[in-house]
Amino acid sequence: MDGMDVRRGVWTLDGGLGTLLEARGHDLSDALWSARLLLEKPQSILDAHREFFAAGAQIAITASYQVGFEAFEQIGISVQETERLLRSSVELARAARDTRSESDPDGPLLVAASVGPYGATLGDGSEYQGASGLSRTELRQWHERRLAVLADAGPDLLALETIPTLDEATALADLVRGSGVPAWLSFTVEDGRLRSGEPMAEGFRLVERIDEFQAVGVNCSHPDEVLPAIAAARSVTDKAVVVYPNSGERWDADARCWRGAAGVGEVEAWLEAGATIVGGCCRIMPTDIADIRARVGRDARS
Repeated sequence: MDGMDVRRGVWTLDGGLGTLLEARGHDLSDALWSARLLLEKPQSILDAHREFFAAGAQIAITASYQVGFEAFEQIGISVQETERLLRSSVELARAARDTRSESDPDGPLLVAASVGPYGATLGDGSEYQGASGLSRTELRQWHERRLAVLADAGPDLLALETIPTLDEATALADLVRGSGVPAWLSFTVEDGRLRSGEPMAEGFRLVERIDEFQAVGVNCSHPDEVLPAIAAARSVTDKAVVVYPNSGERWDADARCWRGAAGVGEVEAWLEAGATIVGGCCRIMPTDIADIRARVGRDARS
């Protein structure tokens, strides 16, 4: 991993892949969300990755977040086809990366394979409710095959992201331990705690003695959650800290629209507090990533 270790330096992540795809006119309203485009319009995924890289992202997160064997089987997609789609998600991000790697003056561009939570594959926002209904053993069994396929597809690292509970995080940590595959573990949080109500620090502590984990942090949360999360992570681990919150807007389910002020957040404050991998999640577009990259660049050169 020489030159490809996110524990070294300061990195800019990409933004909301689904947000960008919707903005480019793609309908993501069904249960498959952006995974539908892996199946039907893979070029759109490739183009979206390219757009984020062109804006200054140094790490692309794949479109595999919502891909799950059981959920796909229920709508008639075979195990073999699901495996192909998981591999394709990594291949598309790599293809986008390989067209830009030589043009980035600040070093390598990386691909992080998204390993989303169990709740994401249900398509109903269950990952934000703090309970999956599965035991830790069941969660480990559920994740095992998907994680193995993604790791074998050749990403630079695994992004275990939007994890809502200690049980699910522990199940994933057990699978990563000893695998030799670099990874980060990122939680979704609210009011300074995991979505389950458990302490953030306990989640961050899980990575401390597992060599494969290079970073820990939060994503798909309000920007106000970021500084407390960085402090909690720094209190229990020396791993790198990754943060990629939402825009700050909140979804009004009744009116079916986003409300509130939008922005990329207090990037300089996050960097000063100890974050070294910074990007965005829902509602963060390539223009926002360009802004983050400019701020990260100023910090890295100071």
